Amino acid sequence: MQRLRISSFILSLLIICSARSQVAVDVRVDSLQFFIGEQTDITLSVSLDKGQKLELPNLRKGSEIIPDIEVIEVKRPDTTFLNEGKRLEIQQKYTITAWDSSFYYLPPFEVKVDGKEYKSKTLALKVYTVDVDTLHLDKFFPPYGIMEPPFAWEDWKLVVLAAFAMLLAALGAFVLYYHVLTGKPIVRIIRRKKKLPPHKVAIDEIERIKSERKWTDEDSKEYYTELTDALRKYIQERYGFNALEMTSSEIIEHLLEVSDEEGLRELRELFVTADLVKFAKYVTQINENDANLVAAVEFINNTKVEADPNAAAEPEIIRETDTKRENEVRWMRVAMVVLGLASISLAAFVVWRALDIIM
Repeated sequence: MQRLRISSFILSLLIICSARSQVAVDVRVDSLQFFIGEQTDITLSVSLDKGQKLELPNLRKGSEIIPDIEVIEVKRPDTTFLNEGKRLEIQQKYTITAWDSSFYYLPPFEVKVDGKEYKSKTLALKVYTVDVDTLHLDKFFPPYGIMEPPFAWEDWKLVVLAAFAMLLAALGAFVLYYHVLTGKPIVRIIRRKKKLPPHKVAIDEIERIKSERKWTDEDSKEYYTELTDALRKYIQERYGFNALEMTSSEIIEHLLEVSDEEGLRELRELFVTADLVKFAKYVTQINENDANLVAAVEFINNTKVEADPNAAAEPEIIRETDTKRENEVRWMRVAMVVLGLASISLAAFVVWRALDIIM
């Protein structure tokens, strides 16, 4: 009795171990009959225990199972877990086609599980030929030649708009680069005002010198320097030669060409006195300084030319401060980089889109 129980126990263990290590291989085809060139799928299923190593048949795209039966595609294996994950079912699909009409026997598919070979059943396929009506050949036409697709504005509209935006961005980047390189502002503020005539500017300057009463000082060098500078600027504007860079005698010589000696007598005395004060430390009297100032005013009044009241106002460019200019240049550089990157991106998009349409 005891031996019977032991034998039954051992037999149960063998049955359980045999069931656990059982490997099942099955194969099926979606369609047993098809025409030449058509495709069908073969599904290879393998059931095995978890942890066992499986090797599937070495079939690749373009290989043949048997002559005239070609593998078109090898799909990814699909794994299903069974018995709460203790067993696996792996399915491998092969898409095949046939290139000749015939009746085909497919040999068993061989797999290896832990190095041991297992085989599936055989398959039979029937491949039919395509019937051709040889009596009515006029119904068959040769293939059409290659036709160019018609131009469609809808396909190119986005490309044209992107190309236009690219050109604008590139132009903007170039303009900003030019202004940054040359230091010229993008916007220049210009205010128009009437230019004062030379005699008016000179009289106003002399009035300023008179109000400061510098001729009362013992050292009247500054007084005569400002007075002669005002006269030199007036003469330069009035007669058109560079009086600011000339000596007193040179100025008188040029003035003699348009005036007489008597008319320039007092002006000559003024310049001589000014040279003595500036270079020889000559000390003048107050009445002498006053007389020279009057002589300068009389010379201006005698030689002045009234301005045309209908003359157009001359433009005056308003200069920016250094800080404001630096901020403007900084923002121009930032905008230049942004526009440059935008133009490059748009150019890449235009090329990609155009090639996509053409190809």
